[in-house]
Amino acid sequence: MPNRLQFNSIISLLTCITLSSVTLPVRGQALLPYTPKLDSERLEQQGLALLQDAIQLIEFQQYQLALPRAELAAQLAPNNYEAWFILGSLYVQQQKLDEGIEMLEKAEGMAPNQEGILFTLGNAYFQKGEYQAALKKLEAGLKINNEAPEALFDLGNTYLKLTQYPEAIASYEKAFAQEKQFWPAINNVGLIKYEQGQIDEAIDHWQTALEVDAQQAEPQLALAVAFFKQGQVEKGLELGEAALSLDGRYGDVEFLKENLWGERLLADTKDFFATPQMQAVVARSQKSSAEPETAP
Repeated sequence: MPNRLQFNSIISLLTCITLSSVTLPVRGQALLPYTPKLDSERLEQQGLALLQDAIQLIEFQQYQLALPRAELAAQLAPNNYEAWFILGSLYVQQQKLDEGIEMLEKAEGMAPNQEGILFTLGNAYFQKGEYQAALKKLEAGLKINNEAPEALFDLGNTYLKLTQYPEAIASYEKAFAQEKQFWPAINNVGLIKYEQGQIDEAIDHWQTALEVDAQQAEPQLALAVAFFKQGQVEKGLELGEAALSLDGRYGDVEFLKENLWGERLLADTKDFFATPQMQAVVARSQKSSAEPETAP
């Protein structure tokens, strides 16, 4: 998360402009509108005030409302790197990756040693599939601040996509060591172990993830597949049904692929989903996920 910024109190964006009387032009004369002098310092203060508004809206996950404020803030305070940083982050959040990267690169040009910008750029490049660029930005940010579990997790994911498994595991383990509630890091170590054929070790890591948070669908489903593969069919089916009751999205193989499940685990998951019991569970969970929520 970017550092919170302290700005001056909000200045009204409305200005009162008094125009002297204007005579109508004769035919062929261009009407030149009166252009008031702009106070650049005042405009910048207005931009910073808007930026503070945008940050507060982001804290309440009101991204659609935050975006136009951040866009105007960047126009009014173009020399302020925080404005471009916030704007770029919002674009990335809304999957406008090219626009987000452009804004974040501009912010980095103004403040090259801000780890938050580098971490966000790394995440954006990862989402775009440009893993070498992601690696470069994440490593640069971690040289400035290596106590950043989310960035270490993103670095682990990047190494995983580059099939540099030892480096990925090391990054995940560092993230988990720094934040003991960060179950996704230890969960993803399990994904790698499974791809390496170390199913028992994968099971250990997924069980550790559930010890952190027992209500997470992903490690439950991964465990279900692993137990099913080992011949513990009933145990696997029970865990699989419990996992999809928590989050039906995990019944979609494409969703699992997006969450970095490897080819071996995906192939075994397809076999698991092909059983009559799980076919019924998947169909039920997907139907439930597709139904609109009714207002209370």
